[in-house]
Amino acid sequence: MKRLRVKNYAGAIIASVFSAMIVSCSGCGFVSIFGTPTRHEKKIPAEYDLAAHKSERILVLVNQPGWLRAGSNLRYHLAEKLSEGLTRKVRVSRDRLVTYDALWKFRSEHPDFSELSPVEVGAAVGADLVLFVAIEGYELEKEPDTNYYSGSLAFRSALYNTATKETLWPKSDGGRRLVVGFEVESRGREAAVQRLVSAAAHCTTRYLYGCPLDEFAISEDQSNIQW
Repeated sequence: MKRLRVKNYAGAIIASVFSAMIVSCSGCGFVSIFGTPTRHEKKIPAEYDLAAHKSERILVLVNQPGWLRAGSNLRYHLAEKLSEGLTRKVRVSRDRLVTYDALWKFRSEHPDFSELSPVEVGAAVGADLVLFVAIEGYELEKEPDTNYYSGSLAFRSALYNTATKETLWPKSDGGRRLVVGFEVESRGREAAVQRLVSAAAHCTTRYLYGCPLDEFAISEDQSNIQW
């Protein structure tokens, strides 16, 4: 009987320790207990770690060419989604972002705005960094006799330092060329536009922080497809 009590006592200790390990790892996945990270715990390293730069003011600047007949203010919607991505995913505090209203005021007061470079605009509104996105192509088509839409958006993204005029990201010239799109969106035109700009914002900001492996790629990313 004495030996049996000792064995039961030892077994209880092992069980309690194992239970404590499970509780302490709650939310990180059972496999993580044994040292294997989940796909969410694995990070794609940032190509430029924007979150590590705590004090710089950032201007989000989107260029929508005059010839582009979008039927929607893509410039505004995309700038808003980029700002949202910077605050929610990259963890940039909102007070570090130059407001869209401040940019609009500067744009309205300068007839030569279109002739200014992103760095010149950023410096003029007090930004240290400019996250610049230039829209190059846009398509949004409604399927006949339905409320279904297909769409695509092509653009280039880059991050500039206004003091040094250096391109911080990407390292190659000309910016990072990206394309997003989808074949079917069943919720109508507004949902289709929001889906495009949300995908474009994600495909830009994912390079500026340690993005979880399971979030990096999205179905709308068509960057390897020839525009």
